[in-house]
Amino acid sequence: MLWPAVGFTKGDMLAYYEAIAPVLLPHLAGRPLTLGRFPAGVDGPGFASTECRGRPDWVSTVRVTLRSGEVREQCVVDNLASLLWVANLCSIELHAFPSAAGRLEEPAFVVFDLDPGPGTGLAECARTALRLRDALAETGLVGISKTSGGLGLHVYVPLAPGHAFEESKAFARAIAARLAREQPGAVTDKRAASSRDGRVLIDWIPNSPRALTVAPYSLSAADAPSIATPIGWDEVEAAAPGNADDELRFDPHQVLERAAEIGDLFRPLLEPEQRLPKRSAF
Repeated sequence: MLWPAVGFTKGDMLAYYEAIAPVLLPHLAGRPLTLGRFPAGVDGPGFASTECRGRPDWVSTVRVTLRSGEVREQCVVDNLASLLWVANLCSIELHAFPSAAGRLEEPAFVVFDLDPGPGTGLAECARTALRLRDALAETGLVGISKTSGGLGLHVYVPLAPGHAFEESKAFARAIAARLAREQPGAVTDKRAASSRDGRVLIDWIPNSPRALTVAPYSLSAADAPSIATPIGWDEVEAAAPGNADDELRFDPHQVLERAAEIGDLFRPLLEPEQRLPKRSAF
């Protein structure tokens, strides 16, 4: 029983990951994973697993040098069998590097993590995401959005090959700082707790070679089994004025229905063509 409050079991989780695999697996292919494992369920202690210990020989790995200098053989999930193997370890959350297969030193996207501070919620995150969308459009870029599976939203900017993390991080930092200057009462680009009250943090730090973001379609170790769900800008617009806590939370059944009806809203991340503008443009 991994989610005791709602009676959602390990078998239910495995069934979800098996059913969502056609849209999830392309976003995991070739990417080293850090597994958020909760063997006692969400009410018990969890831990991040980087070393792919005990794997069968049909589960691939990638050797990764962490920021600490330590080397890890991290799991790579390229197929359904590998996905079910890691899920069977009670890996509720799947966290992936911001790099595409075969080019770990190049960002596959820019990511903005919109994290609500005290006194704010998903509705405020939605309004911030819309301002971010408009700021990106001014530089000629198109962003896509998803829920974090928790309290916030993520906005991604798919990037064509050939960028450096120095570029993507500088761009994210500049855009976050600009929005914080324009709406200092509603937005901050500083992680310090003293800056967070009543504001949405636009976190640009995850644009680093070994930073992690939760993969689209991953479950979250919240009280109920919520999903990091790709969403359309029309849904962000609809949620911004009102109670987004209800409108932007999706359970496994809803996500499977959405995938069947509308496909993968995060597919642009797999077919990137955009290039960052020159520094002077932002």
